[in-house]
Amino acid sequence: MILLRSILFNLLFYLNTVIHLLIAVPTLAMPYWAVVAVAKMWGRTNLWLLRHVCGLDVEWRGREKIPPGGIIVASKHQSAWETFALLTLFSDPVFILKRELMWIPLFGWCLWKGGMIPVDRGAGRAALTAMTARVRAAVAQGRQIIIFPEGTRRPAGAAPKYKFGVAFLYADCGAPCVPIALNSGLFWPRRRLLRFPGKVRVEILDPIQPGGDRNAFFTELEQKIEGATARLIAEGLHDLGEAGRSHFEAAQSRA
Repeated sequence: MILLRSILFNLLFYLNTVIHLLIAVPTLAMPYWAVVAVAKMWGRTNLWLLRHVCGLDVEWRGREKIPPGGIIVASKHQSAWETFALLTLFSDPVFILKRELMWIPLFGWCLWKGGMIPVDRGAGRAALTAMTARVRAAVAQGRQIIIFPEGTRRPAGAAPKYKFGVAFLYADCGAPCVPIALNSGLFWPRRRLLRFPGKVRVEILDPIQPGGDRNAFFTELEQKIEGATARLIAEGLHDLGEAGRSHFEAAQSRA
């Protein structure tokens, strides 16, 4: 049953994506907030599909901790789930993403129109400088900059691999950084078809205020996110079904 529901969800997910891309076409001639509004609608629809097709819900914790205005959001990244779910959490979100996504016809145009910030991973220091300048401008506009500090998805329970770029952004932009922990990888495993029923838990942690030493910030950020993520994974394993726990344990043994 889990497999059948997962297949059905994936079909509906891609259909939903195509529909919202078509809806977004007229927004390419409108202000950026129009395409962002369509993206947030896409995210809410995906969450609805997960809840009703796969039995996978979400619990948001600590939403009151999100400060108003321009901020940096440093989130754990375990699956594709957070790439659409986090859109629904913020009023004016901007993702930092790999530049290759901007080359996809229509989808990439929407990313560009929405002000998403591409990163050329092969350009080294020059890419970091360009990204920082764009982040600084977006923060000044009052937007919420979402970055995945590890740079890519990491399976639930895997050892962390944080990159120092987030510390450069923190030191340069003068904005609070809001850490986010989650356990989405338990229910939406990386590079897997299955979507397990249960509840993704997302925890917004206390903001790290600007002005601190970037090395101390980097250490604090990793400790906060990893400590809370480990706790959320432990909680999630309690309500993850037998099939999900078996899948998680098998993945752990292969790591």
